[in-house]
Amino acid sequence: MKIAIEEINNSTTLLPGIRLGYDIYDTCMEPVVTLQPSLLFLSRAGTNSIGILCNYTDYQTRVTAVIGPHDSMLSSVTAKLFGFFLIPQISYGATMEALNNEELYPSFLRTVPSDKRQLEAMVQLLQAFKWNWIAVIGSNDEYGRGGLSLLSSMVASKQICIAFEGLIPADVSNPSLQVKMRQTIQSINESKVNVIVLFASDRPVRAFFKLCLELKLSQKVWLATEAWVMSDVVTSVDKIQAIGTVIGFVIKGGTVPGFEEYVYRLLELTQEDGFCNTSQEEVDKMDSDVLGPQCWQCNYISRRNITAVLKHRQTYAVYTAVYSVAHALHNLLCSQRGTTHPQPPFPSIQLLDKLKDVHFNISNQLHHFEDYGSINLGYEVIGWRWQDSGIEHITLGNFNTKLNLNTSLVQFHTEDGKAPISECLTTCQAGQIRRMKGFHLCCYDCIDCEKGTYCSSPEDTTCTACPTEQWSPGRSTRCYDRSEKYLFWSEPLAIILVALLIFAVTLTCLSGSLFLRSLHTPVVQAAGGAMCLVGLLCLALMCLSCGLYIGKPSPTVCLLQQPSFALCLNPCFSTITAKALQIMLVNDFASSRRGFLHNLIQRRPWAIVALCFLGESALCLGYIYVNPSTPGKNYKLLATQVLIQCRIKSWAAFAIMHGNNSLLAFTSFLCTFMVQTSPKKYNIARSITFAMLTYFIALIFFIPTYATVGLEYQPAVQVSAMLLCATGLLAAYYLPKCYILRFKPDWNTRFYGGQQIKGCLQRWTYSEGTH
Repeated sequence: MKIAIEEINNSTTLLPGIRLGYDIYDTCMEPVVTLQPSLLFLSRAGTNSIGILCNYTDYQTRVTAVIGPHDSMLSSVTAKLFGFFLIPQISYGATMEALNNEELYPSFLRTVPSDKRQLEAMVQLLQAFKWNWIAVIGSNDEYGRGGLSLLSSMVASKQICIAFEGLIPADVSNPSLQVKMRQTIQSINESKVNVIVLFASDRPVRAFFKLCLELKLSQKVWLATEAWVMSDVVTSVDKIQAIGTVIGFVIKGGTVPGFEEYVYRLLELTQEDGFCNTSQEEVDKMDSDVLGPQCWQCNYISRRNITAVLKHRQTYAVYTAVYSVAHALHNLLCSQRGTTHPQPPFPSIQLLDKLKDVHFNISNQLHHFEDYGSINLGYEVIGWRWQDSGIEHITLGNFNTKLNLNTSLVQFHTEDGKAPISECLTTCQAGQIRRMKGFHLCCYDCIDCEKGTYCSSPEDTTCTACPTEQWSPGRSTRCYDRSEKYLFWSEPLAIILVALLIFAVTLTCLSGSLFLRSLHTPVVQAAGGAMCLVGLLCLALMCLSCGLYIGKPSPTVCLLQQPSFALCLNPCFSTITAKALQIMLVNDFASSRRGFLHNLIQRRPWAIVALCFLGESALCLGYIYVNPSTPGKNYKLLATQVLIQCRIKSWAAFAIMHGNNSLLAFTSFLCTFMVQTSPKKYNIARSITFAMLTYFIALIFFIPTYATVGLEYQPAVQVSAMLLCATGLLAAYYLPKCYILRFKPDWNTRFYGGQQIKGCLQRWTYSEGTH
């Protein structure tokens, strides 16, 4: 400050004819101490008292402008006071964001950027090293609390979580200092973070680091603010190297031309005999309320112990603050008098207006106060490097809206020298989503997406359900098209059923050929004659209709499945029913009076077959036109496939259609199961009874199995039931006759079968007109 004022007073272009004076006071980092000179600055010009007025428009204060203080907390105290009188106050180190409030601090300016810019740089630094699990500690004052609040709001949208946020006393003489700091260190250990942002001034930081070393806190990465990263107060702590890695930010500054030579020249003057005498004479002229206690350390100042101070980055900020006032004052005086040799007084608000608009050049670098009254030159990223002689500050990069960092220059405390990991979250793998754990947005578990859902992006927080026509396995990143599922011709189950079908059809055809060749023999004629051929033909067609249940269902196939089975089975049952009715008449109603039913059953069995078939045809047509089966797709049953099957819309119509055949089977059973003959003789009634029993066994097997088995197996169950029914009819009714025709021709006589064959043959010959 002193060199800047001397340069201005000796300048012939800046404020020529005007000589600037100054008072310098030590704040002692105490608000009460700071207020004492501040009140003196507000006193009326030429006096030591503050006037009590209703209107301060023309009030002339003792000083024109105030430079400092450096500390944000102290600046917030004085800025309200100076703002009432609108005296310009330019701080060279107060970075607190709250000082941007023009309503509370209308006359406050600063030659450094606000903490918001510094925290923007800090957030980018955290992102550069992928640190998203941090602790934040601030001093319990406006500077620390404001910094913590601002940082918390900034990292929330950057997926950076604060594991612990604590305050330490700003007053190192606070009796509870040790207790509160111990609690903070314990919380840091519990949070298991490796990166800590320390937002405080140098004295609280010094006390905190000393306690950390005493408690042997494990080494961490400490992110420092400009308030303490360059402070000798902190670096002078014993064994400070054990604290870990320190990375911080300092405000960029220029070089004060001739500053070192100026200071060294002052030191040489102190060695002269007249220096002390002259200084004492100046002291005697000062009032006791202005002069503080003598600084005994000043007696031992030398080049060696002030070198670090000369290189301090804030020297340029002080230099700039003084020149900003000088240029604003120059512009004000020129605009008022139209000459470069005017004399004050003038209202403070006029100087304040000029300061906010001033543009000035220092060493070919243009400066001006941006929005909210700050001069922003950007930041340098500083790291501590441990040397034998102490700590060396090395430049790691810079920041001015964007961070430029040379990470290879950072010497981390880790064994491999690499950046430690400080993250709560882990990187989820493909097909996993994040599920927040606790209340921290950065802490989550990785959850696998379930089957039928997928996760296409690592940032997704929920699994997306696949469309109906698609599927996905667990932990999938995409969906796949479903394959079609039905009873394929090539699958093993279908091959087995086709083999059984071929066997049944072959057996039926062989039986039919044997019956055709022996059509006029007594056994064939007693069994029904030509009606047996019709029954075997329909039985073969019923077996072939099983093929409608294999392969991909189509609308036509679904339409024909159930009616084809019912219509093919109906002639088989109706021919057997006609024969069962004849047997019933011979055995139970032989002596009864002959009526219409007698003549119909005995002479017109084909009419019974025709009536039964027509009735079944009517039921099938009603089923087709009222509630036809149609192919449907089932996406819910199978995980990876779509089941295509024929849907039965009306189970009532289905039951009526097939119930007619069941009624015929039950009628045949009732007509024959009570007929008794010698077991040594061939019995047609017994074969009909067993044939109907096989049908009912197949029906009993089919109904519960069809109802309980999986939908994908229902076609196979129905085919199995149809083949079981067909082979049962063959085995119980037709094959015994084939056995007689092929292996027992001596049984194929008119008299071997007893009364049943005789009666049947008589009815047959009578109906044919040969009786």
